[in-house]
Amino acid sequence: MPDTPAKLPDFVSWPSFPFEGDLRVKPLEPIADHEPPRQGEDAGSCLACSAPDEAYIWVSERWRVRAMDRPTGLPMVLILESRSHLDLGDLPNLLAAELGVMTVRLERAIRSLDGVARVHVNRWGDGSAHLHLWFLARPLGRLQLRGSFLSLWDEILPPISEPQWRENLALVAAWLAEFGGRPLAEPPRIEWQAPSTFKSEIVADTPGPSGPEIVSSAEGSGATPAEDRSGEARVLPGAAPGDTASTEGAGVATGSEAAPRNRPTPGIPKPVVPSTVPSPGNPPTPGPHPAASPAVS
Repeated sequence: MPDTPAKLPDFVSWPSFPFEGDLRVKPLEPIADHEPPRQGEDAGSCLACSAPDEAYIWVSERWRVRAMDRPTGLPMVLILESRSHLDLGDLPNLLAAELGVMTVRLERAIRSLDGVARVHVNRWGDGSAHLHLWFLARPLGRLQLRGSFLSLWDEILPPISEPQWRENLALVAAWLAEFGGRPLAEPPRIEWQAPSTFKSEIVADTPGPSGPEIVSSAEGSGATPAEDRSGEARVLPGAAPGDTASTEGAGVATGSEAAPRNRPTPGIPKPVVPSTVPSPGNPPTPGPHPAASPAVS
């Protein structure tokens, strides 16, 4: 029996296979005399054990979930790890039962994201000795990505945007936190933008048959505002002597509601409120959460 197959396997013709053209099979290497040690065989050198909780998007007493250190081609790629330094076959019955619950829970959380059709769950275990399961989200409608080559497509497709990636991480962490544990992933920073100038219209009632007068403080108009943000009373242009305007405790009367019975008594300040109120200063925005780095490949 030859060590190297003579022809290509059938899966190279599958629609999900990500390569085409002239392909050839690599020659098989000789059989090794012994298996090399995996990363972290000793708990003292295990990267997963030494990683702080801040490197994860969600943590609990016995489990932790981490993400890649940057966005990749799939909507979401996550790793479920046990907090204890154990491999799959070493799990006691309690953790073995919880692993099933956590697998289903994390799959549902990822599948709840917009644009996710299926979630692939994989466990290889050849790179790291610390138990870790991979969760890969297949994009909705990307039928070519169905099947066992999804992990290859993750490195081929262009990465998703970082804001969308961070938002997905925060949503998954919040979902898991509904059942316990602590979410550590934060939503992306919101870029607040405030206009450099504000425009307002001030509705002012003035004596006379002409009815309400509209005073605009638009930039470059040269008109005098009827009030400023301090609420100080101002004299309206064209108003009778003694007529002033103040914003304290005022309501706005427009159209047919500005009836003559509301005409102010001369010498008494009249309430005037701008039709648009400038927004207060920019609200504080949450800082970006540092991306987690996987302990294994």
